[in-house]
Amino acid sequence: MDDILNGVLAAAGAETKGEAEAQGPLTAMIAERDQLKDQLLRALADTENMRRRSEREAANVRKYGHTPFARDLVGAIDNLARVVESAPENLDQVDETVKSLITGIQLSWTELQSVIEKHGIKRVEPLGEKFDYNLHQAMFEVPTNDQPSGMVLEVVQHGYVLHDRLLRPAMVGVSKTGDAAGTTGHDQTKTDE
Repeated sequence: MDDILNGVLAAAGAETKGEAEAQGPLTAMIAERDQLKDQLLRALADTENMRRRSEREAANVRKYGHTPFARDLVGAIDNLARVVESAPENLDQVDETVKSLITGIQLSWTELQSVIEKHGIKRVEPLGEKFDYNLHQAMFEVPTNDQPSGMVLEVVQHGYVLHDRLLRPAMVGVSKTGDAAGTTGHDQTKTDE
């Protein structure tokens, strides 16, 4: 009877061992499949992220690629603006040749403004605005009691932006109230007494 029992147990053990050996390669293949699937998903995610980053970089190159040229151009734009501003308003009193020249310069100025705006270059017009260190460069302070402190009262040189990036800050004079403006007047009063 013991022999029969040992034989049955041996047979059962052999079947269990055979199942374990059969499941071993299957388990290994499932683990390998899961690992390869994970690697594939990561590679696809990396590829998608790279595609998006490339699209963003290409858009930035299209949008801001001409920044060095635009920086060089703003000086010439300022010079042409000064010429247009210094031209006489009443052209009836000038020679016909000079009149044609002034008209041509004004037309060129209008067209240039249209072209630079089309390409995203805008003039910073800070007069009367609150001082913003992102767009303005304070050159001096103007003592006053008429305006709150930190307001742009004078523009020495206009600034320019390309879309939302600064090309050149506007150089400005900023208001200063309180002790600076009041002290000067107060000291004079004491001196006069």
